[in-house]
Parts: sequence; structure tokens; C-alpha cells
Amino acid sequence: MLRFSLLFILLLPAVCFAQLKITGKIINADDKKPVANASVFLNNASTGNKTADDGSFMLSNVRPGQYDVIVSIVGYETHSQQLLVNNSNITLSVIALKPKTIELKEVKIQPNANWERYYAQFKRQFLGTTANAAQCRILNPDLLDFEYDKKTHTLEASSYDFLEVENKALGYKIKYKLNKFSYDSGKGFLYYEGISVFEDMKGNKGKIRKWKKHRQDAYLGSPMHFLRSIITNQLTSQGFEVFKLIRKPNPEYKGGLFDSKNKYLQTLIKQPLDLSAFAKRTDKAGFYALGFNDCLYIMYNKKSSSTPDDIYRPLDMPDYATSIATPDEHEAYAFFDNNGIISNPRSIIFEGDWGIYRMAEMLPVDYEPPAQGK
Repeated sequence: MLRFSLLFILLLPAVCFAQLKITGKIINADDKKPVANASVFLNNASTGNKTADDGSFMLSNVRPGQYDVIVSIVGYETHSQQLLVNNSNITLSVIALKPKTIELKEVKIQPNANWERYYAQFKRQFLGTTANAAQCRILNPDLLDFEYDKKTHTLEASSYDFLEVENKALGYKIKYKLNKFSYDSGKGFLYYEGISVFEDMKGNKGKIRKWKKHRQDAYLGSPMHFLRSIITNQLTSQGFEVFKLIRKPNPEYKGGLFDSKNKYLQTLIKQPLDLSAFAKRTDKAGFYALGFNDCLYIMYNKKSSSTPDDIYRPLDMPDYATSIATPDEHEAYAFFDNNGIISNPRSIIFEGDWGIYRMAEMLPVDYEPPAQGK
């Protein structure tokens, strides 16, 4: 549970982040001997390394922010610990890995036709349907387990080891351990979570240049870009406009996924919101909060919309990339860190352009866009 106090002070007009180091040592919990060749990485980031013969490791070029440090090696339980990186190097306490108890897994025999259908639905929701998604492949889909609830029309999935995803659009190889995936096709609600590590694909100079351009395109106008622009108080100069959207249930709405635009009676207040109306600092260094009533209507005026027919848009509003952010009724705030990553993702629901973001558009949390002019 995240607990913060809010500080009603202005966010900084500019923030400079150092590149830091995390060091530590891995041992066997039973015999206290060092564990060599273990993978140590920051979850959902591009920073990782292997332990040396003496169990030591060093992670370099770490951007300040909140991370989960993951330690993984065959024969041991996977270790995970949360870490907040501020503006100084960190030396972790010795991490003791527990040897894994080998258990025989129950064998599930499932008709091939069902598996193929479930996998097609999973791939569509997990990778997405964008141009980038067309260049993504899951190399080992046999690691996936599926469960389907016919009453709720909900597909659930998990993987018992790391999926290997090849994203030829952005030039990443991603290892992703899927802990939870749930897709309610009736309500169109999707949620998934897991641990992952990003690795740059190898290519010639031309490919690398193209990948960097595609990564920048994926970043610009993204939730990560938006949240980082809040921290530096540069929303307007970065191309974002934020408005208040008031929604009320439409009594004539008959239901149905393909009639979602008529679910609400909607009123857009066309006076741009001041940053202080929805963003605050917290009392915990490196953490910020989004808090607002009704919905945020967020436009990015440097791109056209990818989903022009999938979102409420008054006739006099331009066809910019537009997203709607709706707070969860059970959580007062969405908290995010210096990397522009929301720490309690269930606290907010995205629609519109951000609503179609999937693995194919996913960047590591420590991604740094090129400096302007380069």
C-alpha cells in the first residue's frame, strides 16, 4: 500500500538526473556461498548484468526512479525487492537466494483448437494491433497457460517462465515473465503485469538509426512523456493540453462493446487546466501524484489521433492524438516516479490513443529520448 502526504508546491521547471550505480552481492541462503552467473536486472528496464564468481554485481547508468531489482537463476527462487534511486549510488545489503524446491507440475491436456483460439486473442491484446505490433513475435508461446471463463467472457493467462518477445519495430528483445493477464471481452477491460528485461537487438548503423527514430516516435505523446513533462513543468512546451471532461451515465445506453461512446453523457470544459489542478508532489522524494475529479481529457498536439472514431471528440476540437484518463473509484490518487511510471496502475484507466498501447509500444522505464537537435 502506497501512503504519501501531498505537498501543494510547484513542480520544478527543470530537473537534471545523474546516471548512478547499484552494487551488491548474491549468496546461497543455505550454505552462504556466492552465487555466480545469476541475472540481476531492473524490472521493465534495459539495465542488467551477471554476477561474478564472488557473487558481486554492478548495475551502471541507472536513472533515478523507483525500480524492482530482480535476481534470477536456474535452481533458485526468483528474488525481487523494491528500490527507490534518488541522486546517489546505492550498495545493497547481501541478497540470499533460496534454492528452489522442484515440484511436479500438473499436466493439463487442452484441445489444440481452444489453445490456438485463446492464443490468437491473447496475442491481439498483449502485443496490440498497431503497425509496430505487426513486427512483433513471441518466440516461445508454448510457455503460456490459458484459462477461459465462459460466464464472464474473461480470458486469463500466465507464463511459467520468461516469454521471449522480439520487437523488430523498436529493436528490442524482451524477456517477459507474465504473472497475470486478464481480458474481459464483454467490457473490453484488459490488465496484465509481469517482470521483464529489455535488450537492444543487433543491427547495422541504418537499422539502429531507424530503431532510435521509432523509439522516439513511440515515446512522444505517450503516458511516460506526459508524466515526465508534469515533473519538469513543461506540459505546454512539450505539446500537451489538458482539459476537464464531465461524464454522467446515459440512461438510454443499451450496452455493448461497440457502442461505448454512447455509454455517457459527456461535457468537455474547454478551458485548459492548470497543472496544479491535477498534479502534486508528495512527501516522498521522487514521487508525484495525479488526483482529479471527473476525467482528464489529454491532447498531444504534435501528432494526429490513431483512434479518431474511438473517443468522444466535439466537432470544434482538432484531430490531435487524444486520450481520456479516468480515476479508479477505489483509489484517490495515481502515484508516479521520476521515470514517468505509475506505481499503482489499477488506479487509472486510459482510453483513446493511450488505450491501445500494448507491448509493441512498450519502452524500458529507463528510456531516455535523444536531446533536442540531435
